[in-house]
Amino acid sequence: MDLGIEGRQALICGASRGLGFACAKALALEGVAVTLVSRTRHTLDNSAENIYEACGRRPETIIADLSDLKGVESVLKACTSPDIIVTNAGGPPSQDFRTLTRAQWLAALETNFLSAETLIKLSVDGMIERSFGRIINITSMTVKSPVQGLDLSTAARLALTGYSAGVARQVAKHNVTINNLLPGPILTERLSELGETAKQLISAVPAGRAGHVEEFGAACAFLCSNPAGFITGQNLLIDGGLCSFTV
Repeated sequence: MDLGIEGRQALICGASRGLGFACAKALALEGVAVTLVSRTRHTLDNSAENIYEACGRRPETIIADLSDLKGVESVLKACTSPDIIVTNAGGPPSQDFRTLTRAQWLAALETNFLSAETLIKLSVDGMIERSFGRIINITSMTVKSPVQGLDLSTAARLALTGYSAGVARQVAKHNVTINNLLPGPILTERLSELGETAKQLISAVPAGRAGHVEEFGAACAFLCSNPAGFITGQNLLIDGGLCSFTV
């Protein structure tokens, strides 16, 4: 299938590894000019080199902390007219809800909600003017099926889910779509960090395995495509059937 996005400009957050990198690589393979954003220069350079070797075109890179308003503004100053934005940030640590502090809640909201909200707010009018925009938020399967110990992640991502649903319906007539990708147990460093929780999740997956980052990236590329222009305000689970089989 021709996705029809060759030559488009994409801004990928948290792109130095894991799910963000998988999305960036999948888009680059479709001929999209990708800009990778991360806080760490070393891993970002390695990711850019990997994409260059796969696609023959070196991505632009930006070092920034998107949990800070100045970081978001600096990214959009460097990448002024993105046609595609993939928001993505690492999840907060697993922790008993009784021990969570106000500072931890505020940090989770800054990282997993407000950074994406600001990117959307500051870029969507440009997409409307160009009559094309694709925004993908990487959230989590926990917004559909909460997991014990991941309350910080669940709550912050639910805030982004509700916000995106409302905005998506306001901009849809301009060929600007906003969708959320909800990863289940996918083989990333984040999954390894969850330890026993990850093992329990994988054992319950109807597909009998954890997912691969390439599968996730392919789903992202499709939602960014021209043929996906009638899909908006949706939450697509990439979880091997795990939540679909939850009663």
